[in-house]
Amino acid sequence: MLETAVTQFLQRNGVGFTMLPHSTPAISIDDAAKQRGISSYIMLKTVLLRDMGGKLFLACIPGDQQVDPKKVRAHFNCRRTTCVNAEEVAHITGFKPGTLTPLMLPESITAIFDHSVLQLAEVTISSGSDMAGIMLRTEDVLKFCKPQFSHITKAINTP
Repeated sequence: MLETAVTQFLQRNGVGFTMLPHSTPAISIDDAAKQRGISSYIMLKTVLLRDMGGKLFLACIPGDQQVDPKKVRAHFNCRRTTCVNAEEVAHITGFKPGTLTPLMLPESITAIFDHSVLQLAEVTISSGSDMAGIMLRTEDVLKFCKPQFSHITKAINTP
């Protein structure tokens, strides 16, 4: 089994999980879902945002959705939020883009999850490596990151 800081954290805390290995490094949510043999909907997409005052927010949504920064901004009553660039994501969190997880984050980052995540019994998150994901119970993820909840996805236009 691939050992990462995330798998070690889960093992230390007695959390059950299943490793979902990839044959090649995942290059997108859809690629990772295909390699894991799962729906992208149960993958937690994690996006690091910053407001003008420097506050950091980790937005977590189902993998087939898009974060709406305006809704995150409204929830936290900020004037503006933008995505943190790839280089800064690694510096701030210790995880490179594509491997960011809602676990083990600095206390300065406030997690916010879309309400729809609560409908999922299990989710997959990054293992901290682009070569595997981790499937675990949603309640275990929530226990360790203690997020706020709001509706933070973009509306999907259908014809």
